[in-house]
Amino acid sequence: MAHPFNEFGIHLFGEKIMRERLPYPIYTGWKTALAKESALDRNTADAIAHAMKAWAMEFGVTHYTHWFQPLTGQTAEKHDSFLEQDKDGNAIARFSGKTLIKGETDGSSFPSGGLRATFEARGYTYWDISSPAFIRDKVLCIPSIFVSYNGEALDQKSPLLKSLDRLSQESSRVVQALGDKQVKHVNLSVGLEQEYFLVDRTMFSERKDLVLTGRTLLGASAPRGQEFEDHYFGSIPNRVKAYMDEVNVELWKMGIFSKVEHNEVAPGQFEFSVIYADANIAVDQNQLLMDVLKKVALKHDLACLLHEKPFKGINGSGKHNNWSLITDDGQNLLEPGDKPHENIRFLVFVAAILKAIDEHPELLRLASSGPGNDHRLGANEAPPAIISVFMGDVIERILLEMADKKVVKNSKEANRFSPLNNLSYIPKDNSDRNRTSPFAFTGNKFELRMLGSSLSASFANTVISTIIADSLHDIANRLEQFKYLQDVRDEALKIIQELMRKHHRILFSGDGYASAWIDEAKERGLPNIPSFVEAIEFLNCEKTKALFARNNIYGEYELDARSDILYEQYIKTVQVEAKTLIRMVEREVIPSIHPYLNSLLTLKDFPYYANQIALIMKHVDKAADQISILKTKLHKAESIDDLRSEGLYLRSEVFPLLDIVREEIDALELILPRDVYPYPAYLELLFLLD
Repeated sequence: MAHPFNEFGIHLFGEKIMRERLPYPIYTGWKTALAKESALDRNTADAIAHAMKAWAMEFGVTHYTHWFQPLTGQTAEKHDSFLEQDKDGNAIARFSGKTLIKGETDGSSFPSGGLRATFEARGYTYWDISSPAFIRDKVLCIPSIFVSYNGEALDQKSPLLKSLDRLSQESSRVVQALGDKQVKHVNLSVGLEQEYFLVDRTMFSERKDLVLTGRTLLGASAPRGQEFEDHYFGSIPNRVKAYMDEVNVELWKMGIFSKVEHNEVAPGQFEFSVIYADANIAVDQNQLLMDVLKKVALKHDLACLLHEKPFKGINGSGKHNNWSLITDDGQNLLEPGDKPHENIRFLVFVAAILKAIDEHPELLRLASSGPGNDHRLGANEAPPAIISVFMGDVIERILLEMADKKVVKNSKEANRFSPLNNLSYIPKDNSDRNRTSPFAFTGNKFELRMLGSSLSASFANTVISTIIADSLHDIANRLEQFKYLQDVRDEALKIIQELMRKHHRILFSGDGYASAWIDEAKERGLPNIPSFVEAIEFLNCEKTKALFARNNIYGEYELDARSDILYEQYIKTVQVEAKTLIRMVEREVIPSIHPYLNSLLTLKDFPYYANQIALIMKHVDKAADQISILKTKLHKAESIDDLRSEGLYLRSEVFPLLDIVREEIDALELILPRDVYPYPAYLELLFLLD
């Protein structure tokens, strides 16, 4: 039996395949276009299209698609066959450079926030030459961007690509000013950790809440949850391991370096991690990973849940976004080295990043959020909604001492250790891990821990790239005024000191879960935005519009459109959850109790059963009363014309009612016989995977 690694990348039209199959002038033409040194001409595109089609057809591929990321946060594709008719009516396979580069679709059928109406529906897809094509389910998938007839971005990816260009440009300016003249490009390197839950597919289909909303709207906690802390890194159930093996094979064939798999903290929860890649490719790969996780689960009679909080009372799921800045010659600009206090370049970039985060925390809060993440952030299982940065004791001390204009010395603490006497000494990390920090420095990278598990990583990395590029722009302008390197270094030290004096408030190494941090953050002037819907307004405030405009990422109309789309997303999510809950309670839970109550009435003279009857009726009556209030408030919400007002009303008036109704029904579940309650319980959903 062939080893799975032998098939790594066989479904990827990557650089290796292009080098083998393309004439050298065509290959170099693509490379220069990739480096943005020239445009891709028609002859080069035709040659690539021909080679791509021939390669794909060897695997039985019959169709191609421009694979893109609309503002739904998911992916979209329309399949077109290679099949065409020649002048004699014979069937031929044809795929031109024009078809490779550009496609057309209906822009009004995707969320557009008013940028595309039905009567002006034309939208275009354009090949992203920086992300390799791949084969998925006998279809050649061509990663693309999606724009309107007038050029407005209708997708998640085109703004990301713009922001990465800006980050590369401004990072390169700073690096060159500090003496490294050969660096021409700097890439945002991203590694994503994807958490998810698995449940039995039959049980999943019996839960209307899971089917329609992705989370359980009802369900009492099982007698055992994650209290014993034995699921994390525990032995993987056989059924799940077989599933993971198939997921890995699918990913490896598409050239995705899936690296780590393990049990997560909560029962039924797991994680896949993928090796770092350039940000645009990492985002594409994560979209593919989520799709593969869901589709392969069905083959194993499982359902994959990507919702941030599918189960109450146990940990939810996130998507940790690890990132660093890598030059075109392989240098990591966030590597502190053995003497970080002397590493001026490292400290300049860290100071720029801290400035960016401190000036735009609301934007980072929004970029990490969605309706599902409201259940998770700040709930003692995930970072709080307050943005702060953990740098570790060593680096934080250096930064704070520089802010105080002190002479900074390296830590006297030994930086090498051996945990066992028969191991050689190994380097000791400059920082511990603070799991409560939303934005943490972890050795030679930063980790954004707030991102929701179901979300595309595109917008978060667009924001990260843009705000850092904006911060570096001002630094580059100052450094480039000096001719001699020593003068540049002196100015760099001044910049670090100025930025740290102004932005040191963003540093926090304590317990982000502690209630005292909320008060301290308020004293520091750090914003605390409790919910996703309350964060949306910061997308089209003047500060944000100016930021994206001067960096040429989004226009004003594009931001207004995205704001409307996010409000609509929140509104529809809460509406669907509320309507699903109403239907479950009124049509299934309460009717299922009637026969049981009738049987109890024959025993009402016994005190125990009389008490049971009273208890059941109390919870039913309370639930029914709250359902009535919920219906009234839902109806009122639908009459509110303004999207922001409707969203805030649903958050304050409707959303809390879902939990109130749930409390009553969950209490009922605990006193009803198992055969009376109409849904699979948490015990069955979470603990019966083997």
